[in-house]
Amino acid sequence: MTNPRYDVVGLGNAIVDVISQTSDAFLTEHGINKNAMNLIEEDRADMLTQASVNALETSGGSGANTIAGIASLGGTAAYIGKVADDRLGKVFREDMGKIGVPFETEPLVDGPATARSIIFVTDDGARSMNTFLGASVEFAPSDVDEGTVKAGQILYLEGYLFDKPVAKAAFVHAAEIAHAAGRKVALTLSDMFCVDRHRESFRQLIRTQVDILFANEEELLSLYETRDFDAAMDLLRADTGLAAVTRSEKGSVVIGDGEPIVVPAEPVERVVDTTGAGDQYAAGFLYGVAKDLPLAMCAKLGHLAAGEVISHYGPRPEVSLKTLAEAAGISV
Repeated sequence: MTNPRYDVVGLGNAIVDVISQTSDAFLTEHGINKNAMNLIEEDRADMLTQASVNALETSGGSGANTIAGIASLGGTAAYIGKVADDRLGKVFREDMGKIGVPFETEPLVDGPATARSIIFVTDDGARSMNTFLGASVEFAPSDVDEGTVKAGQILYLEGYLFDKPVAKAAFVHAAEIAHAAGRKVALTLSDMFCVDRHRESFRQLIRTQVDILFANEEELLSLYETRDFDAAMDLLRADTGLAAVTRSEKGSVVIGDGEPIVVPAEPVERVVDTTGAGDQYAAGFLYGVAKDLPLAMCAKLGHLAAGEVISHYGPRPEVSLKTLAEAAGISV
């Protein structure tokens, strides 16, 4: 087995965030549900993009945010996802390049435009998201670059991409490539409603292809259709070798060899925006695994990264996670 070029290769939705400040009157005028995520079609996405004033355009998507966190820790990473051959597709590609993350998936030429989440932030800090999934969900097995997957120590799969049958096939295809090359495969369940839609498929994937699972408490309980946390953890232990389950302010529970490890959350002066907390926890944890750190330290890195991102608006670190880790006495 050759030494990996990357600590982690991410595979997920390639979405551009279009973020602008606005008023409650604007939301009312455009029929936008405040402080919620609204799925929209391409024509409405075009209209709202044009209506955004002085908007910040930046690469986004859950899996891509995790990869950005790994880069902030000083790790090496690449990304696989689908954008269209359009202006926002170029924004995504260039933005990932700026943080040192190669993104070389061929763009979609005939089909929907690049996915975007048009986010309006009002004076009270509420974020009203309007998401057009576009080209991102057209990802297929043919988009999985074998060389890139083999070059990653860990392949990280984003559950949000699991909705279409071709994407499910792509997940299995990528996982098989990774395992054949002696690499590990990680999966994040992404969202409780995502689990509700794909429970049996997820459980099959976890049992057969997943080495590392990420879930929050609600996703875990949904996965095993129980309200008993301990019972769900026992079922999870039977399905996979390593898992990290986050429990908000209670911290996280890690299962691996031996007894479960309970790791407290990092203290945060003020919680501003919880968007991206799970993404950044996964970034810290995966980076720790890639560097062979003890599991408790992997979880601590995850909580440190999550604590940074919830202290400000936006799903990606604003300060170097590597610097924060070293200040906390963690050598990365």
